[in-house]
Amino acid sequence: MNERTALVTGANKGIGRHIAAQLAAEGFTVYVGSRDAGRGQRAAEEIGGGARLLVLDVTDPDSVAEAAAQVEHLDVLVNNAGISPSLAPPAESGAEEFRRTYETNVFAVLEVTNAFLPALRRSAHPRIVNISSGTASLTWSTSPNPQFTPGHGGGAAYRSSKTALNALTVFYGQTLAEEGFKVNALAPGLRATELNPRAAATGGDPAEAARGAVRLALLPDAGPTGGFFSWDGTPVPW
Repeated sequence: MNERTALVTGANKGIGRHIAAQLAAEGFTVYVGSRDAGRGQRAAEEIGGGARLLVLDVTDPDSVAEAAAQVEHLDVLVNNAGISPSLAPPAESGAEEFRRTYETNVFAVLEVTNAFLPALRRSAHPRIVNISSGTASLTWSTSPNPQFTPGHGGGAAYRSSKTALNALTVFYGQTLAEEGFKVNALAPGLRATELNPRAAATGGDPAEAARGAVRLALLPDAGPTGGFFSWDGTPVPW
């Protein structure tokens, strides 16, 4: 099969939509993963080219299974769907907020990745890109960095969920390496998206972050796996 295929979750808006558009521009048939069929269809039509809707609620196992059954071959999986319910520190957060955040940002990534592994294994060059966050870096959280003030423990549910996602990235990278997979995490930087009010008000161009994800999606066979990279291609410390 010569046609290259990709799935981007949460692709009806934000960074995911830009990733889908850029992969389509690279000649991929791109499944626009969207929980809302109407919004996903509009995004696919606006992207054009090889974009097509794939109804997918990443937090619903039945929806994930139904979507996976529709995709026989996949070269690239971008786990982009994510949420940030609040910017509260742990002392002001509840367990329910953490459960909801981890359900989308961690458990759903596991569910989606495992469901689509059979399709990815049919690719000669399978790639998985997990959209993480620079605020998930424990090194940057405890030392000076250009993105946020050290010692600021806000956004605890979101940030810790992305740290867990980084661990999953390492484990998938290690266990799938012999099969030719490249599995990496991306720190996209603060972008003007609907992730949270701060992002919407002060974030940069989401298309710039998308280019970093596409770079990881197009890694050569000699490229890295199990790594954490910023949108500009530089490594991010764990």
